Amino acid sequence: MRQKESGRRLFLVSALAGCCLPFSSSFANEPLSTGGLTFKDFGTSDNGASFSSGDQIVGGGSTQSQNYSKVVGIDRDAGAVRIRFGSIRVEMLLPMGWQAVEDWERGVAYSLDKRYRVVVWRVDFAFEGVKDAEHYAATKSGSIKARRPGIKAQARKLGDGTFVIVYENVPKGQGDSGPRTVFDLVMPDPNNAKVGILLTLGLPASDAGRGLALLALLKQNMRIEW
Repeated sequence: MRQKESGRRLFLVSALAGCCLPFSSSFANEPLSTGGLTFKDFGTSDNGASFSSGDQIVGGGSTQSQNYSKVVGIDRDAGAVRIRFGSIRVEMLLPMGWQAVEDWERGVAYSLDKRYRVVVWRVDFAFEGVKDAEHYAATKSGSIKARRPGIKAQARKLGDGTFVIVYENVPKGQGDSGPRTVFDLVMPDPNNAKVGILLTLGLPASDAGRGLALLALLKQNMRIEW
């Protein structure tokens, strides 16, 4: 099912001219690194109990529109739980002590204190008004910078063809104690460059370094049904 145009379009047409951010050459083709961190550094060992209890209202959803995602496995050694987001056909390892819900177009995961938040979507690049993953990443980062000059953004391409965008100085949202850092991971379908997966990870700006490690863990353990 296609994303709702009202909430999913990347940019205003008037913001397109001259706003695309060049990719950083200094990090080109380098893989994301966990820095030695594991899922245990981001969660609480509870044998997966948190994924079947708690508050489902996240990211503007409600108990009527969101459902708990399916637990398909528990990796006690890794301190992680494998979750399936059935609506977008994606499986992820997430830290124990987190929760995960989904609606018809996205999967959402978050730490119990909601300081760390993950959203996963399927993206139709043509529907978003761009030609491919690279155009999407460059246009989105440039557009956000144009609309919110206080936000710093940097994008880079990894060796496997995925793109990472880092947004700094993101204003705090409701319930947040301070500014945020947000990471976008744009993963094109290896068999169809016109579609892909977008994973967004937001966290306190003070935890930005740890967030990049968590992004690496999430990416390494994703299973996508293209």
